Amino acid sequence: MQRAGQTKKRRFITGFSGLRTLGVLGVILYHLNPNVFRGGYLGVPIFLALAGYLIADQVMRELRSTGHFRLRRFYGRRLKKIYPTLIVMLFATSTYIVLFQRNLLANLHKIIAANLLNYYNFWQISNGQSYFDRFANNESPFTHMWTLSIENQFYIFGPLLIILLFKLLKNRNGWMANIALAISVVSALLMAFLYQPGVDPSRIYYGTDTRLYGIFLGVALAFVWPTDRLRTAVARSDRWLLDGMGLVGMAGMLWLLFTLDAQSAWTYRGGMVLFTVFTVLTIAVVAHPGADWNRILTNPVFDWVGSRSYGLYVYQFPVMIFFESKFPDIANHPILYPVIEVVLIVAISEVSYRWIERPIGQFDFSQLKTWFQGLLRNDSRKGWTNRIAAALVALILVGGSVGVVQGSQTKADGADQSALAKRIKKNQAENDKRSKAQLAAIKSANAEKKKAAKDKSLSESLSKSQSAAEESRAKEHPVNKDLEQYGLTQVQLQRAQQMSITAFGDSVMIDGQPLLTRIFPKIYMEAKVGQQMITTISRVQALAQQGAMADVVLVGLGTNGPFSTDQLDQFMQAIGPNRRVYWINAHVPTRQWQGQVNSMLNEAAKHYKNLHVIDWYNYSTPHPEWFSDDQVHPNPTGSPYYATFVAKGILTGEQQAQEQQNQ
Repeated sequence: MQRAGQTKKRRFITGFSGLRTLGVLGVILYHLNPNVFRGGYLGVPIFLALAGYLIADQVMRELRSTGHFRLRRFYGRRLKKIYPTLIVMLFATSTYIVLFQRNLLANLHKIIAANLLNYYNFWQISNGQSYFDRFANNESPFTHMWTLSIENQFYIFGPLLIILLFKLLKNRNGWMANIALAISVVSALLMAFLYQPGVDPSRIYYGTDTRLYGIFLGVALAFVWPTDRLRTAVARSDRWLLDGMGLVGMAGMLWLLFTLDAQSAWTYRGGMVLFTVFTVLTIAVVAHPGADWNRILTNPVFDWVGSRSYGLYVYQFPVMIFFESKFPDIANHPILYPVIEVVLIVAISEVSYRWIERPIGQFDFSQLKTWFQGLLRNDSRKGWTNRIAAALVALILVGGSVGVVQGSQTKADGADQSALAKRIKKNQAENDKRSKAQLAAIKSANAEKKKAAKDKSLSESLSKSQSAAEESRAKEHPVNKDLEQYGLTQVQLQRAQQMSITAFGDSVMIDGQPLLTRIFPKIYMEAKVGQQMITTISRVQALAQQGAMADVVLVGLGTNGPFSTDQLDQFMQAIGPNRRVYWINAHVPTRQWQGQVNSMLNEAAKHYKNLHVIDWYNYSTPHPEWFSDDQVHPNPTGSPYYATFVAKGILTGEQQAQEQQNQ
C-alpha cells in the first residue's frame, strides 16, 4: 500500500533498452566506418531524447505526488551512475597516454577537467576541435565525450527548470509542453541559422544551444505523455493506431540512420530534427503499455546491450584510437580490425559494468568506512576480488594523475612539433601568401582566352606558336633540370611553367606544395589541413561563377574521410563538363575508406569523360620508404616522386586533349 507523500513506484520500460542498443550501435558503427553507416552518429539524439523524457517524467511524477522533488537524492544517484565509469575511463586513458602515446599529452589536464566539470563540448568549440576530421595524427580519444557534457548539463539544470515551471504554471501540462516545444524550436532554428555550407559544422554539432531541441522534445513528451497515466487496456483500434505510429517512427529512424550524411546542409536544416521527431514518436509508443512495441524491443540481447550502453559509449573512442595507432594498416583489414575493436570495447565495458558501474551504483557510501575495514580483514574470495579491483583502480588513478601533471607541463602545440607538422605549417603559410595573386592571374587569363576563343584560327595559331616556343626554351633556357630524373621531359617542364591550374586538396597536397608550385608556377591552390569534399563544394561553385577557375583542375581529396556519390556529382557539376579534372586518388592505409574512395573515383571516371584519375595509390604503395611515419604524407624522399607523378599525369592528359582538339 502506498503511503501518503510517497511516489508511486515507476514502471520499468524494458523496450527503452532496445532504443539504447540502436543508439550505441549506431554511434560505434559510424566511428568504425562513416561511409557505410552514414547516419550512425544519430544514435546521440536517441540518448538525448530519452534523457529528456525520462528525467522530466521522473521529476513530474514526484512533483504531482508529493508537491516537491528531492534534488539531493536525484543528484546523488546521478553522481553514482555517471562518475565512477567516467573517472576510471578518463584516468585509465590518461595512464595509457603517459605510457604509450605521449603525443596526446598536450592539454590532457584541461580535457580531463572539462569532462569532470561537464563543459567539454564548450572546450572543444573554443579550441577548434573538429568532429569530422577523421584523419589526424593526434586524434583525441575523448572526441565523443561532448554528448555526456550536454546530458550532464541537463541533469544539473533540467530538474530546476521543470520545478520552476511546475510552481509558476500550477501544473498546467499543456503550457509546460508548449514552453519545452518553444525551446526546441529556437534551438533547431539556431542550428539551421548557424550552419554555413562549406564550413566545418563542428561548432553547431557540439553546441548545447544547438542541441537542446533533442532533449526538450523529450521533455515536452513527458509533460503530455506521463508514464504513470498511460492506460494498459486500450481498444483494438487504438492499439493498431499506436503500433502504426511506432512503425512510422522506427522506419523513419532507420531510414535516416543509413542515409543522413553528417556534413550535409539538410542534416542541420531539418534532417536531425526530423530524426528526433521520429525518435520521440517511437519513445511515446514504446512507453505506452497498450502498444506492442515495448514487447518487440525487449529481448535478452537488447537488455544486455542497453544496460551496458553507457560503458560501450564511453570506452569506444579510446579503444579505437589506441588500437589504430598500433595497427595502422586498417585499409588492408576492413573487416577483421573493426571486429577486434568491437570485441575489445565489449570486453572492457563488461568489466567496467561488473566491477565499477553496477557495484558503485548500488553502494551505500555511508558504509564506506566499514567497507575499507573489510577490505583489510576479509580473506574470503569476494574480499580478494574487492582488493584486486581496488588495487587496479588505485593504479589507474595514480597513472592518470601523472598524465594530468605531465599534460599541464606540455606545451599546447607540443603535439604539432614534428618535422612533418612544421613543414606543412610552413607550406600552408607560403601558399596563403601567393594565392591572391594567382587567383587574379587565372581570372585575367580566362578573360583573354574567352576573346581568343571567338577566333578559331587565332586559337590554333596561338597553340602552335606556344608549342614552338616551349621547344625553343627547352633547348635554350632549361628549367627544373633536377626533376628530369623522375621522368619529366624538358618540354613538359617548359609547358608546365605556363599552365594555369586550380587545385583543391588537403594536407597531402600542402605537403607537396613547394615542388608543385615550382613545376606549375601559375597554380592556384585551395588546400588546407583536414579539408574534405563536403567543405569544398561551395567554394568550387563560387570560383566557377566568378570566372576564376582554370580549365585544368587538380583535386586531392579523400585522405580525411569518404564522400558520397551525390557529393562527388555536386563537385563535378560545379566544375562543369568543359574543364579537365585530374584527381589524385588516396593513399591512406591507416583508414578503412581508402579502398572505398579509390573505387568511387574509378567508377566516376567512367561516367565523367573529363575526369582523369592520377593513380598515386598504386604507384606509391610498393615504396613505403617514400612516406613519413603516418604512412600518408610523402617524406623528403617521396615528395619529388609525388609532385612529378602528379605533374606527369596532368601534362600527359593535356597533351592528349590538345592532340584531339587539333584533329
